[in-house]
Amino acid sequence: MRFIKKYARIFKLLLVALLSLIIWFMPSSSFGIEGLTELQQRMIAIFVFAATMWILEAVPAWTTSLSIIVIMLLTVSNSSISFLITDIPKEELISYKTIMATFADQTVMLFLGGFFLALVASKSGVDITLARAMLKPFGTRPNTVLFGFLLVTAIFSMFVSNTATAAMMLTFLTPVLRSLPNNEKGRTALALAIPIGANIGGIGTPIGTPPNGIAMGYLNNSEGLNLGIGFDDWMLVMTPLMLLILVLSWMLLKYVYRFTSDKVELKIIGGAKKGWRTTVIYITLAVTILLWMFEKKTGINSYVVALIPVGVFSLTRIIKSKDLKEIDWSVLWMVAGGFALGVGMDKTGLAKALVDSIPFTEWPVLLVIIGSGIICWLLSTFISNSAAAALMVPILAAVGTGMGPMLDQYGGISTLLIGIALSASFAMALPISTPPNAIAYSTGLIKSSQMCIIGVLVGAFSLVIGYLLIVYVGRIGFFG
Repeated sequence: MRFIKKYARIFKLLLVALLSLIIWFMPSSSFGIEGLTELQQRMIAIFVFAATMWILEAVPAWTTSLSIIVIMLLTVSNSSISFLITDIPKEELISYKTIMATFADQTVMLFLGGFFLALVASKSGVDITLARAMLKPFGTRPNTVLFGFLLVTAIFSMFVSNTATAAMMLTFLTPVLRSLPNNEKGRTALALAIPIGANIGGIGTPIGTPPNGIAMGYLNNSEGLNLGIGFDDWMLVMTPLMLLILVLSWMLLKYVYRFTSDKVELKIIGGAKKGWRTTVIYITLAVTILLWMFEKKTGINSYVVALIPVGVFSLTRIIKSKDLKEIDWSVLWMVAGGFALGVGMDKTGLAKALVDSIPFTEWPVLLVIIGSGIICWLLSTFISNSAAAALMVPILAAVGTGMGPMLDQYGGISTLLIGIALSASFAMALPISTPPNAIAYSTGLIKSSQMCIIGVLVGAFSLVIGYLLIVYVGRIGFFG
């Protein structure tokens, strides 16, 4: 099996390389884009490289993102390999500083702050204490406990990575599942509550999942759309949406997998360590979240707020150098790679050239909005939601800019990009769709067919409700 996987990976890499080189060296007239420059054609080849690598998963998604940045620096920047840029005017080349800056993009910093909060909460046991406190009010009635797991998982996923949340909640759930009879259908409902809660909870905040950050990065780019959507703006819209979807998911789960037991016992062992460090963590956690929620009133933007826990935990030595290894750097690099693609498409003029070459004015606007969401949803079912968003958001940002006022009746360009972020999070039909799905499937309590049916149903009604909401708030000008 290992032998087969090794050669399958080599085959995928060769296929990607061949396809990218064909695009690179094709006659520019073959693309049907008037005035296509050599640099723009290279960006098309890099985009094809990124898309095929993310879809085929020849290497981890973050590896592809890093490769994108390196390839761009060597081939389309003003510090490229000299013989590759001899005949290209210097003003057309992208500044290497601009490409490198994607590593420290404001959205990357936003996620870094969230990761610091998650790390210290886990390291100190604060997450267990909070989970116990939040689950206690749901008592022992099976359907109430089911909703409790959905809600608490979702709340944690608003600020902590979906994967870490799912793993933690499954630890709490394991003794509950063991206490229930083997023929109890409700066991499946409880096991499915974890990935559903984690996936849906991620939409609640800009840091809940990478697609949110990718969309926000484009919407708030000072050199681009510059809509100024705040952390609090996002939460004000997305938290009610999250809660509505959770209630509908709960109703679906308790109907399909009815409990026969009349009692469920929760036993959560462990908790926060005593001492001044825990006090500092609680205060910092509370201050950071409050500042995020009241960004417009304080005047401190969410990106700056995100660095408060980084500074506090570093200065107090709550986070030490060895702890930095536990930060999920791969997600940060994944997001940076998506931004680098966007920078390349924008700075080379490829985005504008693509938009000018496609007759969007002749297309029904709803086809563009809904079609892009469905494509992202399908794509994200088979590849990571981060990769799907990183692939589609740069294209849709260009498309939305080209369509201009045509989008206004449906909420503008924010509807397009936020729709992509939501669609990526709503893809949860397969064990491979998201890490929380894989974690839940590993329990052996869920068949892939069960996950598929529930995942498709939850994803479908989430897409409908989500698009109705963002179109409405877009039309009233809430997102600028």
